[in-house]
Amino acid sequence: MFLPAEIIPVLAYFAPVFTAPTYQKALVLIIGTILAKGRRTVTSALRAVGHTQTADWAKYHHVLNRAQWSGLALSARLLLLLVATWVPAGGITVDVDETLERRWGPRIRKRGHWRDSLASSKQVNVSSSGLRWLVFALVVNVPWTPYALALPFLSVLLTTPKVSAQLGRSHKTVARITGQVVIWLRRTLPGRAIQLVGDGAYAVITLGVQCQRQQVTLLAPLRLDARLFEPPLRRDGTHRGRPPVVGARLPNLAQVAVAPTTRWHRSLVPWYGGTHQVVDWTTGTALWYTTGTPPRAIRWVLVRDPHGARPTRAFFATDTAHGAPDMIAAFVNRWPLEVTFEEARAHLGLETQRQWSDRAIERTTPALLGLFSLVVLLAHAFYPTGDLPLPQVAWYPKTHATFHDVLALVRRRLWQQFIYQTDAPRADLRFISPLQVEHLLSAACY
Repeated sequence: MFLPAEIIPVLAYFAPVFTAPTYQKALVLIIGTILAKGRRTVTSALRAVGHTQTADWAKYHHVLNRAQWSGLALSARLLLLLVATWVPAGGITVDVDETLERRWGPRIRKRGHWRDSLASSKQVNVSSSGLRWLVFALVVNVPWTPYALALPFLSVLLTTPKVSAQLGRSHKTVARITGQVVIWLRRTLPGRAIQLVGDGAYAVITLGVQCQRQQVTLLAPLRLDARLFEPPLRRDGTHRGRPPVVGARLPNLAQVAVAPTTRWHRSLVPWYGGTHQVVDWTTGTALWYTTGTPPRAIRWVLVRDPHGARPTRAFFATDTAHGAPDMIAAFVNRWPLEVTFEEARAHLGLETQRQWSDRAIERTTPALLGLFSLVVLLAHAFYPTGDLPLPQVAWYPKTHATFHDVLALVRRRLWQQFIYQTDAPRADLRFISPLQVEHLLSAACY
């Protein structure tokens, strides 16, 4: 396969994870999946790169269900490449969230019934059959759009307690798995300042303690009735018994929000949709504690709308030196991960794959999510200055590139490499073989 010279170093960075034969087949699947439209199956990828008559087509399925390679090692290399490309210095922000891959079939052993956030509301909870993934993504700023991007680098398959029991395994909660990934993050990026941002599911004291041990800052929403305490008083040596771990109980944040003595500050902070919003906030420090867990020192922030149009919310960070406006902006930057999930469904065929073996399932969906990040890396390799040639139409002038535009530009460069490999004598002509014409027509029409 003749690839553009600009992207060969990017793809070759992942070669050490595979054996040489598996790497060549993985390249075919990667390029084929980028070029394919509709369902992202192995056969769709082979068809997109013109391998419809390949006799050993079954070996490409083996890359996913049999070949010996480590998905965790691949995730580590992807993370290191993303950090080196977009955040060469300073701290990094990692978003974590879950997404549901709707799948059916009795042969999918780890399938469960989960709350479907798209179909549910505050009044009605709807459950759907499928696979739930815990996804970690690096938040970066790219030159071709004013919006931040969330680039996935690691996905972990979750199971319900019922499915875990059927598999004969001890059930792991979201907080426990996230704590294990935090240890992996610190091992992969030693010395880097890491900020982990999640939703209310990650507001767990044990996870905060784990992040403290690994010198990772955890930022998440906080319940307005959370148990907050003052630090314990120093004992003078005359008291007997075990020393207290916390001091006096502090008022609930719900009470602080309505207390007339609360001192509010007003700031203009980054908001959803690339806008800015004026908010009122107040902050403080406390020990977050519940019986049976060690207390955790946190900085809490209450945020309210000056006009009263939105409910008052609370957030916390395990770094007590964290600034309140920075905490608000970091939580707003969780939204790009939701955008990434929808873009992966719309343009990368997430939920259309049809593997049913455990190994293929645990590799295919993380690969498709990781492909989102890889496409962004390939676009950067093609256009290192960030000046992407945006397609313009009469009815819609574009000022910045979406992921769909980035994917289309990468596809265009790949097609140009595959089809026009020989120049004609005249500058306004290109040679193209009948086989390449058939390949192009198949990709456009099938």
